Parts: sequence; C-alpha cells; structure tokens
Amino acid sequence: MSQGITPDSKRNIIALIFISTDEPRLRAGWRLLIQMFLYFALSIVFFIIAISLGLGGTTTSILDQILNLAAITGSVYIARRWLDKKSFESLGLKLNRQALVDILTGIGIPFVQMGLIYLTMLGLGWLVFSGFAWEFDPLTTVISSVLTLFVVFIFVGWNEEVLSRGYHLQTIASGSNLLWGVIISSILFGLLHFGNPGANWISTIGIFFAGVYLAYGYVRTKQLWLSIGLHIGWNFFEGVVFGFPVSGLDIYALLRIQVTGPVLWTGGVFGPEAGLIVLPALMVGMLLIYLYTKNRDANI
Repeated sequence: MSQGITPDSKRNIIALIFISTDEPRLRAGWRLLIQMFLYFALSIVFFIIAISLGLGGTTTSILDQILNLAAITGSVYIARRWLDKKSFESLGLKLNRQALVDILTGIGIPFVQMGLIYLTMLGLGWLVFSGFAWEFDPLTTVISSVLTLFVVFIFVGWNEEVLSRGYHLQTIASGSNLLWGVIISSILFGLLHFGNPGANWISTIGIFFAGVYLAYGYVRTKQLWLSIGLHIGWNFFEGVVFGFPVSGLDIYALLRIQVTGPVLWTGGVFGPEAGLIVLPALMVGMLLIYLYTKNRDANI
C-alpha cells in the first residue's frame, strides 16, 4: 500500500459520510436518525388509526402505552432488521427460562431500593405517612387501580428499555464503544424525561444516573430482560407502593405520604430521581445486580 493512502481515502465522500468502514451498512448516527423518524411517523399513523376507530376521546394510559409500544417496537424492528442488518432478538431479547427469571428478579430489586429510600426519609422526618389506600377508597378501586398501573408500567418498561438500552445504547456502541454507548444513551434518556412535570436540570442528571443503572443490567447480562424488570419494578414500587411521584407524575398509591424534606435530597414534586437520595439507592441496586449476575457467563 502506498504511504499516505488509507482505506478511507479510497472511498468517495458519500460513502465516507454515510457508510461504515467495516461493514456495508449506514453509520450509527444515521441509523439512529432514521429510527427516530420511523418512530415519529409510526406514532402519527397509529394515532390516526386510533382516532378513526373512535378511541381518540377515550384514550387511557394503557391505550397510550399500546400505541407507543407499536411505534417504538415497529420502528426499532425495522431499523434493526433493515438498517443494522441484524435480528430483533439480537438486541438482547432471547426468549428462554432465564428471561423470566431476569424479569422477576429485576422487578424485585427496586423494592429494596425504594424501601431504603422510604425508611431513610421516614427516619429523618422528611415524609409524613397519612394512611393506606384502602382506608380512603373502596377495595375494588384499590385493586383495579393497582393492576391497571402495573400493566401500564409493564408497557413503559418494555418501551423505554427497547428504545434506550436496546436501540440507542447498542447502536451508539457499534459506532464507538460500550462506554460511550452507555453515556450517550443515558444522556438521551435523561433528555427524554425533560418534558415531564416538575423536570429541571437536576432531575435530568438524576435520570441520567438511573439510565446508567439500567444499562448496567444489560452490560452484566447482554440481554434486556433484567433492565426491563428493573424499570417496571422501579416505577411500580416508587409510585404505586411507596407513594412517591414517578418522574414528576402523581399516580395512585397504596401508601399515602407527604414529602416534607429538603428538595435537594428528596427530589420534591418530581420524585426521588431528582434528589441526592437516589444516588445511594442506585449504588445499592447496582450491587444487587452484580451479586445476582456474578456467576453468570455474560462474556463481559
């Protein structure tokens, strides 16, 4: 090979900008942009279909998540299959017995984390407990509300993990490395929550660290199931069980509480993700993830 001539220099400018040097597919950045375009396009299509079916005026949280599932899963499937030239399953969605164990373990870990946050705030006098849901509402209301929200959070866990720890993290990593994949996808994860009620730059940083925590579940297993379980459990125990706001959303709760402590630590109306108290909880969660996966051959 002549000096000063590299493989890249032999390619035309269009190929340099759009096509990867090591394999015949679009570069990672372009694949991400196309997937985002597909997501928005499919969201519009499915919204129009819902309106045409007369569902526009009665949209529920579950219906919203179903439409979002169709748009996210559809856009990621198309991008993975035809842009990445890989299977959808290769994102970390292999179906086997271990997948179920990972999901259930992932759901359970946040119970410990949120329990520690609750007990810490209670011990420091940062929250006031006023009663249980069944002391205020009929038991049928309590059961139906809890079950509905659990289903909603199953959809949320799938949607956000397939997008963030699935397509975002892994596509960015394919164009750089795993570390940058985790960092950039977690930044995007934080920014995606910036429109939530009560969000600010502190909550965005907190969600960034939550993204790193969720990414750790993928890094340790090379599958998305543990991260999906962690996401479901985090939202469910944070909001439905212990009564904290979930990323700024005030939802039906079994424990009725009022947070009175310093906002810098408690997160205020946004919830624990916007407070310093979330950091030790995330570290505890990562320790539990490590202990759960330490004997697994994840090819780390």
